[in-house]
Amino acid sequence: MSDLKLDAEGLYLELQRGVQRLLSADTALVGIWSGGAWLAERLAADLGVAAGTISSALHRDDFGSRGMAKADHTRLPFDVNGRDILLIDDVLYTGRTTRAVINELFDFGRPARVQLAVLVDRGGRQLPIEPAFSAARVTLAPGQSLRLARAGEGRFSFEVQ
Repeated sequence: MSDLKLDAEGLYLELQRGVQRLLSADTALVGIWSGGAWLAERLAADLGVAAGTISSALHRDDFGSRGMAKADHTRLPFDVNGRDILLIDDVLYTGRTTRAVINELFDFGRPARVQLAVLVDRGGRQLPIEPAFSAARVTLAPGQSLRLARAGEGRFSFEVQ
């Protein structure tokens, strides 16, 4: 366990301000399953914009070690073609999930633009993926992970493992 203490609710408010600056008249939020989906759902309600959910399960490059996900959580209740898409994720690390999600997104159409906003960027990229906005940047020890949790009333917290 780590001594790292992050205020997930405070970072959510910072993410909300950053996302608001990135919005255009034709932006839809797409939350990356699962933590990013929770964030996108709450942001959509707070900002009054369209939102959907996307899963990386069908396009992951670590399929052999992780196995196939049991359910596909992709739900895009709007036309992706020509739309500005703002991907929302809880934690950005290697960039591999983001790459897989972009591949999934293009299975649904051709967006005008795709940007990424994250609650926490922990560095350590293995691919050239960079968020347009991150509420915080943290460094974790090798082998540690950071996971967003959501309580029954919708409040966010972090678990460091």
